[in-house]
Amino acid sequence: MGQPKAWLPFGDEVLLQRVVRILREAFDPLVVVAAPDQRLPALPDSVIVAHDDREYLGPLNGLAVGLTALQGRAEIAYLSSCDVPFLRVDFAARVVDRLGNSSICMPDVGGYKHPLAAAYRVDVLPLACELLDTGRLRPVFLTETVPTRFLLAEEFADIDPELLSLRNVNSSEEYEAALREFSHAPAGPA
Repeated sequence: MGQPKAWLPFGDEVLLQRVVRILREAFDPLVVVAAPDQRLPALPDSVIVAHDDREYLGPLNGLAVGLTALQGRAEIAYLSSCDVPFLRVDFAARVVDRLGNSSICMPDVGGYKHPLAAAYRVDVLPLACELLDTGRLRPVFLTETVPTRFLLAEEFADIDPELLSLRNVNSSEEYEAALREFSHAPAGPA
């Protein structure tokens, strides 16, 4: 796409700024995890920026770094990627609210689990580290070892019926399509 997803323009902000703005409506503190030397766009001072301690270990390592930053500050984290331009705060809040006594709450839509749109208890950190140490690098592997609640599409029908909060941009074509849809969307809250 020519530049890191975090820096892709979307309206009057870039994707990372957009996701941070949306999530700040419901969550505090907020942690952004970056690669070791990654430059980030301007973020509010209240956002905690943590850097991966190891490169190329993917989202599970990012989750572990974020959970480490949240220790003593929060009990639950909502994990999101930065490339979900249509994320709705109600969607993220619903995932967290439905956690209950589970360690993880994760959408499972059409048979596909969404670990990058899920709530994690901070106390899963040791298990995440164990998975990293054994080379099992996918966050969804945590669901095999801790109580997990899966949310089906119908559980979001009242707040995000089209499940736009799960729509990310992984290619130039998807990004361009999202921009076109955004420019035709009625003005109002995200």
